[in-house]
Amino acid sequence: MPLPAHSPEAAVPGATPPAAARPVEGRLSRGAVGLLGLQHVLVMYAGAVAVPLIVGRALKLSPEQVAMLVSADLFACGLVTLIQSWGLPGVGIRMPVMMGVTFAAVTPMVAMGTDPGIGLAGIYGAVIASGLFGFLFAPLVGRLLPLFPPVVTGTIILVIGISLMRVGVNWAAGGVGNPDYGAPLYIGIAAFVLCAILAITRYATGFVASASVLVGIVLGMFVAGFAGLVHLDRVAAAPWFDVVRPFAFGWPTFDPVSVVTLCLVMVVVMIESTGMFLALAEITGDPVDERRLTKGLRADGLGTVLGGVFNTFPYTSFSQNIGLVGVTGVRSRWVTVAGGLIMMGLGLVPKLAALVEAVPPCVLGGAGLVMFGMVGATGARILGGVDFAGNRNNLFVVAVSVACGMIPLLAPAFFKQMPHALYPLLESGILLTAISAVGLNLFFNGLGGRAEARDAAVRQARAAEAH
Repeated sequence: MPLPAHSPEAAVPGATPPAAARPVEGRLSRGAVGLLGLQHVLVMYAGAVAVPLIVGRALKLSPEQVAMLVSADLFACGLVTLIQSWGLPGVGIRMPVMMGVTFAAVTPMVAMGTDPGIGLAGIYGAVIASGLFGFLFAPLVGRLLPLFPPVVTGTIILVIGISLMRVGVNWAAGGVGNPDYGAPLYIGIAAFVLCAILAITRYATGFVASASVLVGIVLGMFVAGFAGLVHLDRVAAAPWFDVVRPFAFGWPTFDPVSVVTLCLVMVVVMIESTGMFLALAEITGDPVDERRLTKGLRADGLGTVLGGVFNTFPYTSFSQNIGLVGVTGVRSRWVTVAGGLIMMGLGLVPKLAALVEAVPPCVLGGAGLVMFGMVGATGARILGGVDFAGNRNNLFVVAVSVACGMIPLLAPAFFKQMPHALYPLLESGILLTAISAVGLNLFFNGLGGRAEARDAAVRQARAAEAH
């Protein structure tokens, strides 16, 4: 449902134009703002609820607790989006940005949560600490960009997608622990959802194509319902309205290794956000200087703190919504402000969260193969712009870093003789990849310049918009 954007005069490059001349301050009718905000919500919805489902089910939480995670996530998504798009004093980039839970933190959080000595309380402690770290660290992120050229970030994102693929495959087979794991019915429904998403992507246009994953899940729910796999008893029992309570799972605890682990994840997330903000500045014609960039990254940090308080996880800007800004041509930040309000409202409806929790794993599996595969494909696309012919050393950076990242996935007992305190770090292939890629790139290629790093960040963010 694209609507024509306001077209104020072009801004002077490198300068922040007055508010009245900035495209992101464009005003639309209330009806248009609401519809376009809903469009942003529907495009990101499947990805937004995926992380609480992954973490909740990996930690074997009860269905009611998983539904609580979903409600908390939707509410916090909206709240953090408002902080980022509407802004607070010194916080928020005030551009059309939708915020959601990052996939980069999934693997280390699952490793923490399955450790009896850490658990959910330790996850939330690490989330809060990493958010505070991100808030304070935000002004320095620009100086770290040279450490994360495309050969590094592309490799990290590729491994994130590969690591998550295990979740999607297990979902498609019916879910780990299911006595009928691998039943043809489960695999058939997952295949149906996958084919439906691909068909919608191929033949639909506009908003429907952008929301193909969500539409595929809805279609899969109908098929699974006819097969007797959808049980709505808990949906019927759930209330229509309830507030999201802070620290619903108890007071957080702070495990030092877990805190360091998520702080490293936060650095990766903020580097990725930097590229997204710079790419969005080009799309909207609204320049971003270091001061505004710091405000945007502070919102990532503050949002992550709020995530830990409201029983959810680290937040970042969603690339598919940045891509949607380019597709619709609507550059007003008030559209994503409306999207944030809608997300907060959805988080206050427990029936909706219970419905999300009721989606059978096989339905999620078909969608997960697409979502997680697209994350990996984004990494591959970024690596496609890396010079491997002229700089053969880049091959070694990617090869060794991917190999390190695959260790926990392919050989779960590899680090069992290492100190138990290091478990959250060593069991995360994503962090092993990040450490290896940064170190090897410095060894082979040295440290690049900041201007070159900013240009590279924009290019890789544009590549990420496709997923």
